[in-house]
Amino acid sequence: MKIISIANQKGGVGKTTTAVNLAAALAAAEIPTLLIDCDPQGNATSGLGLAKGTFQVHVYHVLLEETSLPDAVMRTEMPYLSIVPSEPSLTGAEIELINEQARERRLSRALSTLDPKAYEYVLMDCPPSLGLLTLNALTASDSVLIPLQCEYYALEGLSHLVHTIRLVRSRLKPSLELEGILLTMFDGRNRLSHEVATEVRRHFQEKVFRTIIPRNVRLGEAPSHGKPVLLYDVECAGSKAYLALAQELIQNHGAHR
Repeated sequence: MKIISIANQKGGVGKTTTAVNLAAALAAAEIPTLLIDCDPQGNATSGLGLAKGTFQVHVYHVLLEETSLPDAVMRTEMPYLSIVPSEPSLTGAEIELINEQARERRLSRALSTLDPKAYEYVLMDCPPSLGLLTLNALTASDSVLIPLQCEYYALEGLSHLVHTIRLVRSRLKPSLELEGILLTMFDGRNRLSHEVATEVRRHFQEKVFRTIIPRNVRLGEAPSHGKPVLLYDVECAGSKAYLALAQELIQNHGAHR
């Protein structure tokens, strides 16, 4: 079971889009996948068609140890994809846990109760911050995947996140790895997109995924229909990009076995 956080403290970089659509692409390859929505906004939850009020337990109850992680898992319309949903009340977890011992390890403990044979991949959609929720996800993960928008300020935010990963590695999870940097919202007609991509590859080399996620209208439309883009328009450029990313991830892990 490979546990991957999808994180970037900057909002609007395609983090939830990546979490939902990478999970769906892995499930389309008949790989059992669990998506954990760690963001109080709950966009990954609604992006897979789960309406608020249709579930009694969610990740908030898991973090407060009021329910087990397996009991919070819900099925989606894709046979190989399940989700642990989120709701806005998750915001309160950071405050409620502030005086608790080992509060940054709550999610790690919860994940240890999962049957390791139940899922091949566990993906976690982190909120756009470096607070306790993201820290819990990083501490529970084997690696972190960073979506990076191809824009001017991208590298500045990236350096903060890489610094945080180093701190987590030194103090909480020595085995945490950088899964890779994913270039998102790439516009091939825009010179800046090419310049950012070149600069990121120069700094991080083989840690940048070969797959690039383009700007794509269908990727933006799919969440309003409560579907991953694969189920909304399988032929669009966004669907093809996330299918390619899933294959690249699978191949990378196959090479490391």
